Amino acid sequence: MEMTDEDLIAFALSLPEAVDSTHFGTRDFRVRGRIYLTLAGPDYCVLKLTPDQQQIALAMGRNYTLAVPGGWGAKGWTRLYHQLADEETVKALVQRAWQNAAPKSMALPGD
Repeated sequence: MEMTDEDLIAFALSLPEAVDSTHFGTRDFRVRGRIYLTLAGPDYCVLKLTPDQQQIALAMGRNYTLAVPGGWGAKGWTRLYHQLADEETVKALVQRAWQNAAPKSMALPGD
């Protein structure tokens, strides 16, 4: 099942202490002030992954992931074409991005 922008936003906001914000005119989602997801383009979002996590995402999702060009991509920021990926994969990647931005003392239920 494809994940729409509305589905993605609802899921991003369902994570603990998630807030809807903006920077440079772009909608983003944060946990304790740190961005974990940005609605960056008309067909994709950008996630805060580590470089290692990014490499795994790129290998597993060649059809729906792409490193952000330049230095941000080298740091792990990754484009996710969420409408092309299955819902389970999108949720797993968004949760990983949230965990990367959240303080280490915070954890998702089940972690």
